[in-house]
Amino acid sequence: MSYLLALDQGTTSSRAIIFNEHGQVQATAQRETHIQTPQSGWVEQDALEIWSTQIAVVQQALATANILAKDIKAIGLTNQRETTVVWDKRTGKPLAPAIIWQDRRAVDWCNNLIQKNLQDKIQHTTGLRIDPYFSAGKLVWLLEHIDGLRALAEQGHVAFGTVDSWLVWNLTQGAEHIIEASNAARTMLMNLKTHQWDDELLELFNIPRAVLPKIISSDSYVADTATGLLGANIPITGILGDQQSALFGQSCFEVGTAKNTYGTGCFMLFNTGLDVQLSQNKLLSTLAWQAQQQTTYALEGSVFMAGAVVQWLRDGLGIIQKSADVEKLACKVHDTDGVVLVPAFTGLGAPHWDSEARALMCGMSRGTTKAHIARAALESIAFQVSDVLTAMQNDIAQPLKELRVDGGASSNDMLMQFQADILNVPVLRPKMLESTAWGAAAMAGLRSGVFSNLDEIAQSWQLERAFEPQMQSDEREAHLAKWQTALKRAKSDL
Repeated sequence: MSYLLALDQGTTSSRAIIFNEHGQVQATAQRETHIQTPQSGWVEQDALEIWSTQIAVVQQALATANILAKDIKAIGLTNQRETTVVWDKRTGKPLAPAIIWQDRRAVDWCNNLIQKNLQDKIQHTTGLRIDPYFSAGKLVWLLEHIDGLRALAEQGHVAFGTVDSWLVWNLTQGAEHIIEASNAARTMLMNLKTHQWDDELLELFNIPRAVLPKIISSDSYVADTATGLLGANIPITGILGDQQSALFGQSCFEVGTAKNTYGTGCFMLFNTGLDVQLSQNKLLSTLAWQAQQQTTYALEGSVFMAGAVVQWLRDGLGIIQKSADVEKLACKVHDTDGVVLVPAFTGLGAPHWDSEARALMCGMSRGTTKAHIARAALESIAFQVSDVLTAMQNDIAQPLKELRVDGGASSNDMLMQFQADILNVPVLRPKMLESTAWGAAAMAGLRSGVFSNLDEIAQSWQLERAFEPQMQSDEREAHLAKWQTALKRAKSDL
C-alpha cells in the first residue's frame, strides 16, 4: 500500500492528512493557528507558528496512522494563498508578521494604481484585478514600512514567498526557495501567459528581483525533506494553492467543470482548459495547475466571508456556542422573515470588488430572533456564491450543469439545499470532503508514480448526496431581489 501525506496549511489551522492510494483517509491531525488584527483591516499571523503547527501535525498524523515516515511515498502541500511572508535568507527568521490574504492595508496603494488607469494592463498581464487581496500590495507595504527591510532586500538577504515557499524553505532547511505556479499566479507579479515574474510590474511596483522565489510547476519534484526532520527523507512532489487543489481534488479535469469550497471564504473555480479566459465580469483568470507538461487555467470568483460569517455569530454575537450549532438554530424558522445579512466585514470580493463596503443587516422587526439571524447568515453565503455564478455564466459559453462542493460548511444540508435552489443547479457533495488536501496528495501521487494518469485519480471521486433545485422561479427571484437591494445599501458608492 502506498501512502501519501498532505500538508494543508489554511487560514485558521494547520493540518496533516495521510491518504492511501484510493483516496481514503488513514489519519488526520489539526492545530489551530492564531490570527491577530492589530488595527482595523489588518490581519496577521506569526510565520513561525504557521511552521511549528504544521510540523507538529505531521508527527501527530504519523503516530495516529501508526506508520513510519519511510512508509510515506510522497508529500503534497496545499496552502492559504496570497498570504505574504518575508524572512532573512541567512537565519531563516521572519522579518515581519505574515500578512494574511484577508488583510486590506494596501488599499491606498491599490487605489493609486487604479487612478493611474492600470487596471487593464494588470488584468491582461496577471489575470487579476487590482486589489489588496493579492501578495504584491502586501510585499510593497512591508518594503516601505518595515525598518531596514528594503536595504536588506537590495543586499540580497531577504526572501519573499507565499505560505508554500515558507513551508518548503523550512522542510528543506533553507535548501529551496521556490513558489509553485498556482500560488505565483496569485501574487499579481507573475505573467499568466509566460509563467515568469513580469519585469515591467516589478519595476512599476519597485520590488527587488532578488527577493523572489523560483517559480516551479505543480508536479515538480522539489526536494526531499531535510535529514533529521521526520525520521526519513520524504520527497515533496506536489504543491497547489488551496483552491486550485480543491478543483484538482474534486476531479474537475474537464473544461466546464466547477467546484465551490466553503471555507473561511468561498471560492468557485471553473476549469477553462488550456486557454486563459479574461473575464468581462470582474472575475479572476488564474492558473489552475501545471502538470505533465501542460498548463490548465480557470476562472475564479472569491467571496471573502463564508464560514467566517458563522465564526462571527459564535465569537462576535455569541448566539451559538460552536459552529456546528448554526444549522440547528437556523432550521427553527422556515425563512428569515425578511432579514438579510450582507457580510461585507472585510469589503466585498467578486464580482463587486468593493474593499470599502461594510457589513449590514436589514429587514429586522420586533419579531426577529437569533434563529432568523442565523438563517440570514447562512443564506448570505449562498447569495454571494450566486453573484459569482451569475458573473461566470456571463463569461462562458456553456452553462454550468452541476456544482461540486467541499469545505466545512458543505456538510450543512440546509445551506446546500438553499444553494441549489438559488443557483437552480444541482449541488453535488462527495463522500470525501477533504478535497483540498486530497488534491495536493493526488498531485504528489501523480509525480511519484502512485497514479499514472488523471483518470486513475478521478476514480476516487464518489457522490455522497445530490441536492436538486426545488424552489419555484418566482420565489427565487423574490429572494434575489431582496439580496440585491441589501447589497446596494452595503456598497461604498451608495
